Amino acid sequence: MPKHLTKKIISGKYKGKTLKLPSMSTTRSSKTIVLESFFNTVQFDVIDANFVELFSGSGSIGLEALSRGAKRIYFMEQDRNALKTLEENIAQTDPKACEVYRGDTFANIGAVVKRLKNLNEDAYFYIDPPFSIREGHEDIYLKMIDLIGKLPEEVVKLIIIEHMTGLELPQEIGVFHKTKSKKFGKTSLSYFGVEEV
Repeated sequence: MPKHLTKKIISGKYKGKTLKLPSMSTTRSSKTIVLESFFNTVQFDVIDANFVELFSGSGSIGLEALSRGAKRIYFMEQDRNALKTLEENIAQTDPKACEVYRGDTFANIGAVVKRLKNLNEDAYFYIDPPFSIREGHEDIYLKMIDLIGKLPEEVVKLIIIEHMTGLELPQEIGVFHKTKSKKFGKTSLSYFGVEEV
């Protein structure tokens, strides 16, 4: 029986809870150093906020946000094995605060946006697509940029993209401007927001 890879929630009310990770052949887990840097950046802003984790895999980022005080997490995942792992991980925290959208993220984003609009709320959008070097994902970043460009600004608090360091993202995507970028070896985080007038 293959041993499940795991990672722990770093901080907050579920600190130390062990999360399972799905097979590395279908998803990639965000490095702890990347997670820590991100949560140091948004530290207190995430409290009582909505959090959307696109391509969520094990859900480790969304559940970390939940542990640190986010009020509602929207998970989006297509892979069947990853979904099973995600459900198991959610069960260890607060399932009532989590919504899982199964299937193609590019198709489901509209439902999440509609839900936020109906609630008249905004959210953090954490986007960690499969790396484009994976077979069948060569155009993933173009599709992701297109998706971001269509997000209505009233539902967006901040967009965070976890991507290959070599990828040059445009300075502006739709109404969103790149506010900063940080490298962690082969992985980088880029932040996009609406410019304050």
